[in-house]
Amino acid sequence: MLIIGLIVVVAALVFATAKLRVHPFLALLIAAFAMALIGGIAPREAISVINDGFGSTLGYIGIVIALGTIIGVILDRTGAAVVMAEAIIRTLSDRFPTLTVSIIGYIVSIPVFCDSGYVILNSLKNALAKTAGISVVAMSVALATGLFATHNFVPPTPGPIAAASNIGIADALGLVILVGLFVSAVAAAVGWLWASRYAHANDEELLEPDPISEATGQEVEREEIKLEHRPTTLGAFMPILAPIVLISIGSVALLATRDTEAGIFANALIFLGTPVVALAIGVIFALLLIKGAGIKDRFHQMTVDAILLAAPIILITGAGGAFGNVLRETPIGDQLGDLLSGLGLGLLVPFLIAAALKSAQGSSTVALVTASSMIAPMLASLGLDSTMGMVLAVMAVGAGAMTVSHANDSFFWVVTQFSRMKVSTAYKVFTTATLLQGISAMITIYILGLIFV
Repeated sequence: MLIIGLIVVVAALVFATAKLRVHPFLALLIAAFAMALIGGIAPREAISVINDGFGSTLGYIGIVIALGTIIGVILDRTGAAVVMAEAIIRTLSDRFPTLTVSIIGYIVSIPVFCDSGYVILNSLKNALAKTAGISVVAMSVALATGLFATHNFVPPTPGPIAAASNIGIADALGLVILVGLFVSAVAAAVGWLWASRYAHANDEELLEPDPISEATGQEVEREEIKLEHRPTTLGAFMPILAPIVLISIGSVALLATRDTEAGIFANALIFLGTPVVALAIGVIFALLLIKGAGIKDRFHQMTVDAILLAAPIILITGAGGAFGNVLRETPIGDQLGDLLSGLGLGLLVPFLIAAALKSAQGSSTVALVTASSMIAPMLASLGLDSTMGMVLAVMAVGAGAMTVSHANDSFFWVVTQFSRMKVSTAYKVFTTATLLQGISAMITIYILGLIFV
């Protein structure tokens, strides 16, 4: 009954946002409350669960979105985004811009959460799309799928680390990373190929209007950048590079001190690598790009415009977190696990359990942690109790945790709202991409299982 209820609620959510044009924020809150009632949660408790899910999601990503949007607006208005795009094209050529952003996403998401990475790289992606004359939709999907690939397979991202620990392979984390890099490369390549189908799509049909222009009724005025005020290449990259480097170093420090007490130096690195702190430092570097007269007034206006851009993204992302939290409070995960665990399908079992959990509650990290915990006692019966078998079990859980990203996933709304994609477009181009990524990754893992297990 609960699984059928979930299918009906998700279908209604898709129909309401894609066809009836109900704002995703309202549609997600209604879906969350409806699912709570179906799951047997009392109405008053349901409100508390929704509030907790909304708050916990924004506690992680809300300030990151706001700071990242400020950086993006400054990079756009000062011409820094164009400088970065030109530098990347000079280095890698402009023949395959979607491949370029896919590779950037693949690398960045190893130490950085995929949604934080998308926020940080959004302005660069838009500048590359404009410079190369490629659809923003294609570039958005290429970046998002590149980020999503390593997010699910490669430590030190918390999900794969937790899955490796739950399955009992944490002492062979290097092997998990090595296999994860290979499997995630396949998933990223599939995402890139899918994105390339939309390289010359008509963005006017697929994107929403510019939110600042729509809210103010005025076209956004682009400043004429004087040659002497044009940012240097290093200066243009610093607002993006600094947060990525700091988060990466912080992740390494956190991993290195996992089993010991961190010292003052390690704690300082971990603090600076916290996404909020790293993005705040990125804002300082971005501020240095504003040159000429009226710096304070121009920075104030850019901040106002950035907040205007960030507000709906933050609300929608929080509502997606609320929906996911409601699902986590219902027994649907246990029901799906019981349904799939007795099928005796080898590596397909962890994949199917994780895919069911991911599709049901939205969070890849939760799917990785929960599914790995569920299959740990089954490893021997599944023939996966060897070292390589356990590594591939982690990979299978990761593949399932990609399948699929849709309305209950906060990353879906980060990608959709930052890219200004219509919701119907996002289901067609991004959700389908994550389905293809998960399936292709699982096929790769299955082949590896035939060879090494």
